Amino acid sequence: MERAAPAEAPRLYLVATPIGNLGDITMRALQVLRDVDLVAAEDTRVTGRLLKHYDIAKPLVSFFEQNQLRATEMLVSRLKAGESVALVTTAGTPGISDPGYTLVRRAIEEDIPFTMIPGPSAPVMALVLSGLPVHAFTFRGFVPRKPGPRRRFFEADAALPYTLVYYESPHRLESSLQEALQVFGDRQAALANDMTKLYERVSRGTLSQLIAEVAERPPMGEYVLLIAGSEQA
Repeated sequence: MERAAPAEAPRLYLVATPIGNLGDITMRALQVLRDVDLVAAEDTRVTGRLLKHYDIAKPLVSFFEQNQLRATEMLVSRLKAGESVALVTTAGTPGISDPGYTLVRRAIEEDIPFTMIPGPSAPVMALVLSGLPVHAFTFRGFVPRKPGPRRRFFEADAALPYTLVYYESPHRLESSLQEALQVFGDRQAALANDMTKLYERVSRGTLSQLIAEVAERPPMGEYVLLIAGSEQA
């Protein structure tokens, strides 16, 4: 029997990077970052510090929400010319509430080989530490900023039976918790703050208990909000 020809080596790498602790990057990720021709980064300043920490010198190009359509075409052109590219987000896994999807779709359309270098993911870490059921969950990304869309956003999830996972900023955390209490009732929930960083904290309790805690301790840093599903409440 003839052996199938080996798949073409990837030229595009979606590389997960630390969400706080620089020691969480994998050896494979570091090797890819050393080997590629250029690195496309959501925030070149943050990625520049990461590369410098590991003594990696590579050209950096910006790839963020506002320029991703134009940047995608530039990167596709360079990939088709035979260059290799690593795509990284500010922290965590590219494409998870961060730019990346458009580049993946274009790579598929252009038959450009690509793969992912797995690593840190804040929502997964928060889910495991929350104490809520992990066998089924839905990740919903960032909660809408304005009250009307935010309420409708939560209402769409009210009947879902599995753990709900959201991102929220410290500036809107209290108002989102209040809105969640009105929509979901006083369900079990958790707040994961600054995962892997020095002041990492996970608070668990009902939504009303978390509201009381946030009122006493002004929110700072990045948050993952987790709420029990309708059949878990």
